[in-house]
Amino acid sequence: MSYGVKNLNQGDSELIAFRIGDQEFCVNIMSVREIRGWTPATEMPHAPGYMKGVINLRGAVLPIIDLSARLGMRATVPSARHVIIVAQVKRKVVGLLVDAVSDILTVTDENIQPTPEISSDIQRQFARGILAIDKRMICLIELEALFPEAESEAA
Repeated sequence: MSYGVKNLNQGDSELIAFRIGDQEFCVNIMSVREIRGWTPATEMPHAPGYMKGVINLRGAVLPIIDLSARLGMRATVPSARHVIIVAQVKRKVVGLLVDAVSDILTVTDENIQPTPEISSDIQRQFARGILAIDKRMICLIELEALFPEAESEAA
């Protein structure tokens, strides 16, 4: 595990780990623009159930996605302790509502194990793999799979 900026060896990736409920997930840090505290979102009519609404981020409209609901888990009731990970997904910028950010991890491709075959199709679609680090099981999320082009255009 590492914190801060360091030189990466070829084949290394930096991931940002976060919690949703009692589970840990991570995404490639290169897609993360910033991490900010929860800001109440303005709901949008006819939005998908996992979309909390939109916020004003320095003059730009930012859609807020409840990552727990998007992953098929229980919808989040946001509070001041929740955070928004502002991420670039394809050509769109979205806010991902999570419980807390926990770590910055430096891993190699060898650290990423395949998603078990017994997982649901939805889990395998969104998960690039599993990291077993320090007795923790961390699911590596593929953000592009969470937001197919048609849905990200609608957001």
